[in-house]
Amino acid sequence: MKDFSDYALVLGRFQPLHNGHMEVIRKCAAESEHLTVGIGSAQYSHLPDNPFTAGERYLMLEAALEEAGIENYSIVPIEDLNRYSAWVSHVKAMCPPFGAVYTNNPFTRRLFTEAGYSVKESPMYNRAIYSGTEVRRRMVCDEDWRSLVPSSVADVIDSIDGVGRVKDISTTDTVM
Repeated sequence: MKDFSDYALVLGRFQPLHNGHMEVIRKCAAESEHLTVGIGSAQYSHLPDNPFTAGERYLMLEAALEEAGIENYSIVPIEDLNRYSAWVSHVKAMCPPFGAVYTNNPFTRRLFTEAGYSVKESPMYNRAIYSGTEVRRRMVCDEDWRSLVPSSVADVIDSIDGVGRVKDISTTDTVM
């Protein structure tokens, strides 16, 4: 039987994929024989905190990983399961085998640790700037967001009018 201890999983919403995510993915891919990138909350799109579809996020990841020369990966959309006792089993069923999980989320860390997985912390890269929240805020405010994402991700966002979508779903019809 194959040993999958050098196969790893990294989870994120990637709304959108930004340079901080890419630094984490580069590190995790370099430390792993095979890296599965799980697109979390895959069922959500067209919401202020989750503007992009799972398919669009898949395209962003695929383009950025190719741009970075990373080849040892799989990308798997993973829908949320609001039964925490079954969530790890759900993730395991959706993904190729893995023995390690990279996460900084305390809840995710706890669930995978209790399930017997090796859990490693992901490096943090200038979280004040490299966050999906900051990228989306800059899109809405017509500020420079392109410097925060790989150029291939900016191309995907442009091709789907992602900035227009983020702006539209960030507005309200309520008169103040």
